[in-house]
Amino acid sequence: MDEQLLTILKLCLLALLYLFFFRVLRAVWAEIRAPKPVLATAAPATPRQAARQARKVERQAAPVQLAIVAPPELRGRTFPLGDEVTVGRAAGCGVTLDDTYASQLHARVFAREGQLFVEDLGSTNGTYLNRQKVQGPQAMRRGDRLQVGNTVLELA
Repeated sequence: MDEQLLTILKLCLLALLYLFFFRVLRAVWAEIRAPKPVLATAAPATPRQAARQARKVERQAAPVQLAIVAPPELRGRTFPLGDEVTVGRAAGCGVTLDDTYASQLHARVFAREGQLFVEDLGSTNGTYLNRQKVQGPQAMRRGDRLQVGNTVLELA
C-alpha cells in the first residue's frame, strides 16, 4: 500500500477515536448535570386554583420516604426517597432488604414531573403495588403499599 494512504487511514482512525471520547464525555456530563428547574409561568386564575396549587407544592416539598410495615421485626425502618432509588438485596441499593424472595435489583422508585412511580426491574417474584402486580411504571401516592418479596413498604 502507498505510504500516503496509510497516513490518511491513521488520521481517520485518530479522528474516530477522538469523536468516540467526545461522545462518552458528553454522555457522562449529561448524567451528572443537575436537571433544570421548571418555572411556573402563569398565575392561578381563581383562589380555589391557588389553594390547590399551594397544597400540591406542600406535598412535593414534604420529605417522602418508604417505611417497612411487614415483617413485624423490621416494622418502622424508613428509607428516604430521592429522584431515583433502587430496591433489592444488593448492597448498592438505596433500599437494601434482607429478604430471600427479593431479587438483587428488584424494583426502582423514581420521580417524574413531581409524581412518584415504581417499576419492576425484571425480578423473579414480581413487585406488587397495593396487591396489584406492577406491569411497567405505575404511579404511587402516599399510603400506597409496595411489596417486594415478603417485605411490605408503605409510602409515607
